[in-house]
Amino acid sequence: MVMDVLINSSVTPLVEAASQIIEGIIEMVVASENVLVGKKSFVKLSSYLNALVPLLQELNRGHIAASEGIQNFIEILDHQVREGKKLIRDCSERSRFYLLVNSRSIAKHVEAITKEIIRAISCIPFASLNVSLKMRDDIEQLISNMQNAEFRAALAEEDILEKIESGIQERNVDRSYANDLLVSIAKAVGVPTDRSALKKEFDDFKSEIENLCSRKDKAEAIQMDQIIALLERADVASSLDDKEKKYLNKRNSLGVQPLEPLMSFYCPITREVMIDPVETPSGHTFERSAIEKWLSEADEPSCPITSNSLEISMLRPNKTLRQSIEEWRDRNNMIMVASLKSRLSSENEEEVIHCLGQVKDLCEQREIHKEWLILENYIPTLVKLLSVKNRDIRNQALRILCLLVKDNDDAKERIATVENSIEHIVQFLGRRIGERKSAVTLLLELSKCEAVRDSIGKVQGCMLLLVTMLSNTDPQAAGDAKNVLDNLSYSDDNVILMAKSNYFTYLLERLSSGSDQVKMRMAKTLGDMELTDHKKAALTECGVLDLLLDLVPHDDVEMKIVAVQALLNVSSLEKNGQEIIKKGAVRPLLDILYRQTSSQKLRELVAATVVNLALSTIAKEGSDSEPVFMLETGDDISELFSFSTMTVPALQQEIFRAFHAMCRSPSADTVKSKLRECSAVQTLFRLCEVDDVISLRANAVKLLDCLIKDADGDTVLEHVTQNSIESLLKILKTSNNEEETASALGTIASLPESSQISEWLLESPNLQTIFGFLSDDRNSAHQKPLVLENAVGAIGRLTTPTSLQLQKKVAEAGAIPLLVRLLETGTNLTVKRAATCLSHLSQSSLRLTRQISRRQSLWCFSALPEAVCPVHHGLCTIESSFCLVEASAVEPLSRALRCQDTGVCDAALDALLTLINDEMLQSGCKVLAEANTIPAMIKLISSPCASLQEKVMNCLERIFRLVEYKQKYGASAHMPLVDLTQRGNNRLRSLAARILAQLNVLHDQSSYF
Repeated sequence: MVMDVLINSSVTPLVEAASQIIEGIIEMVVASENVLVGKKSFVKLSSYLNALVPLLQELNRGHIAASEGIQNFIEILDHQVREGKKLIRDCSERSRFYLLVNSRSIAKHVEAITKEIIRAISCIPFASLNVSLKMRDDIEQLISNMQNAEFRAALAEEDILEKIESGIQERNVDRSYANDLLVSIAKAVGVPTDRSALKKEFDDFKSEIENLCSRKDKAEAIQMDQIIALLERADVASSLDDKEKKYLNKRNSLGVQPLEPLMSFYCPITREVMIDPVETPSGHTFERSAIEKWLSEADEPSCPITSNSLEISMLRPNKTLRQSIEEWRDRNNMIMVASLKSRLSSENEEEVIHCLGQVKDLCEQREIHKEWLILENYIPTLVKLLSVKNRDIRNQALRILCLLVKDNDDAKERIATVENSIEHIVQFLGRRIGERKSAVTLLLELSKCEAVRDSIGKVQGCMLLLVTMLSNTDPQAAGDAKNVLDNLSYSDDNVILMAKSNYFTYLLERLSSGSDQVKMRMAKTLGDMELTDHKKAALTECGVLDLLLDLVPHDDVEMKIVAVQALLNVSSLEKNGQEIIKKGAVRPLLDILYRQTSSQKLRELVAATVVNLALSTIAKEGSDSEPVFMLETGDDISELFSFSTMTVPALQQEIFRAFHAMCRSPSADTVKSKLRECSAVQTLFRLCEVDDVISLRANAVKLLDCLIKDADGDTVLEHVTQNSIESLLKILKTSNNEEETASALGTIASLPESSQISEWLLESPNLQTIFGFLSDDRNSAHQKPLVLENAVGAIGRLTTPTSLQLQKKVAEAGAIPLLVRLLETGTNLTVKRAATCLSHLSQSSLRLTRQISRRQSLWCFSALPEAVCPVHHGLCTIESSFCLVEASAVEPLSRALRCQDTGVCDAALDALLTLINDEMLQSGCKVLAEANTIPAMIKLISSPCASLQEKVMNCLERIFRLVEYKQKYGASAHMPLVDLTQRGNNRLRSLAARILAQLNVLHDQSSYF
């Protein structure tokens, strides 16, 4: 066409021709960038052509006159540009698989075009052309580059072509080989590797081959048929029905009897059928390993049959014989596969085990045997064997299934269609280690198949067993279990099941990077789960708190709800609660509580979470961890309490619970003080009278108990009314909540001493209720110690010496013997409070003792009545004079002095000291001595409590005034007193020295005074 232009055109023939070629080159340059196969070759060719554009532009401008050489150059170049465009077009339109297997011929075609371009350039008469020296140099360099250029298929393409050739030459019919080869081709040409995409591309490839046959391109068609035959072994190349039909046709044509091997199949050396036959130059065939061993051991290597000299290098594979042997073996093995299946159903277990061994050997010999077993429908039979009693049969069947499903989606799908097959396999995860390992290996293969994954995830208990296997001592089994979980994590349902089995990895991933809908579902799962403390701690270590806190400010109320619910769940662990506080979450939560009015559920969840955070701040005895403060300022405390007074009961009670916890935290003093300023005591007393919301009242009473302990008496008196007293007593009578009862008793115990309060207590018809908590039927093993401790504390409020009427109520109720009994059986706090009660009562004994009148004249001769109290010298009873001697309280109180708790010792000592006051010293000391109390007092000199030391030494100083007790007990007091003079404070040292002087150990003029 270009030559026609050059000859026939009368105007500018070169311009037209050059213009067409430039356009063609530009099209090639653009198109070469989009070629999938041989791209490097096309890009290189395009660059060479592009280098000719300046020369063509000179022709286009008319600067170069027409000549025969130029005409030849234009003609050849135009033809090659058209060839290049056609080749690129073919590479864009044909099957990508076809292009890859032809990548070498494509490279050769590009190389041929390049050579023709060189020939075209050589036609240019540069000597007669008016072109620049630089252009000439550029053209010479271009020719040199093209002459040295090498055009080859890409390394990946070459590797695939070599595998194809090897597979054809070696007759490699291994299914996995074909699968890998097909996937490699797909990756090389940019085809997705999923089953449907591979199937479509392979079908396009076969259609391309059919077109070749129709065009009678026989040589290429034969080569492609061989490639097709190799790749058809892949799973996606043909449907399972097609494979099954082809297999059954072939199997049915073989008959049922195996054939004996031909004599030519036997190796002359080993007398066994050969596997890898090799031929000598003389035409004899041997097994490769046998003849190589023969030659290597011989002094003069020679043929075993002809004795001719023979070297290993002279051996050549006998491919024809090898093919015949393999065909014979395949025929017999196919007959064996067909015959073994029925024998697996035998009732003879030994026969079944033997047959399973043969099946396993077949699987391990060649890949094709596994396919035959699948097509022969062995899988349902093998699955059925998983449920037999014989462990050996079960294990063999399981191992064979593992072999069958390896890289075979057809086998996996067949297993899934067998009823209860996955359930049977999962059951093995709970058996012996060997069975567990085989089962998890099988599940790993099954989980790689999309069609089977759903079935695995739906088996009850599967996730739990897999998660349990993660801690298996066998690293292979643990790794397989991890990989199964990885494969199953595609489903949100499976991820939730894993989380419920305490494996949270994938749940946290989705909570971090999933869509809002997925995040909401994962957070809801966390909120609904029952988590152990260990799992709560593990979740926090994995960063769950930050993920949840990021969701709290979300605009969607439902997202806020699930996030806060999950925080509520994990915050019940103290460490987690403290961590949430440290992350600054309290203020955002309180803002929701104060301002989120559209969702009551959300506010209730926030309030409950705030309670958990407050509980996490409670100070632990002996803990050296840094204290955590929940509310940073007094304004925060005031704001929260003010909100509680205006909100609904459900939120009120949660806020009271939070404050109750904060009142036991390191910031307790600040919280209590601020609450008292906010008139919380008044509010709480009023709520004690509420009967319609029992849970609110209970939490109000608990907080009130905290606030009035150690509170200023006037502050409390300002808000206490008779109704308040009556409400507290009514709670004791009606409440079934032990914590509420204990708090009500504690509140009564903390009421300040006031004649008005004492009068209200006396007037209450429910006062007797307090005493009931000391009786045997109420003081049971099921009752919390706190109830009894506070009950005794409440009785302590009734025994104050300022109210004799209340003391009489206590005695009349029979409480004194019960208090004495508690000295032996109660907790330390109970003993301390019981001793305090007895001390209060004993202070009134002397004035309540009924004195005996005696006739003055007979004073020296009259005997005292038997009932006269040895301490008070009158008629004493428990009910009338609250006498400790009559109540048999002296010995229990003496034993209490030996308690490690100094508070108990102090209270017991106070009670005992009431027996030696003033004129009772002589008689009281006698009673104490009889109860062996004085030695216990002497031991208290070494107490770690300075106030107790001082109190006991003041007591001993009085006792040692009596010569009898000074002589009897003084010596035992020497050492502790001397020790105290060395290490005590000034006051104690002086007191100890004074007693030592009293005991004649130190002089009155000692420097200790």
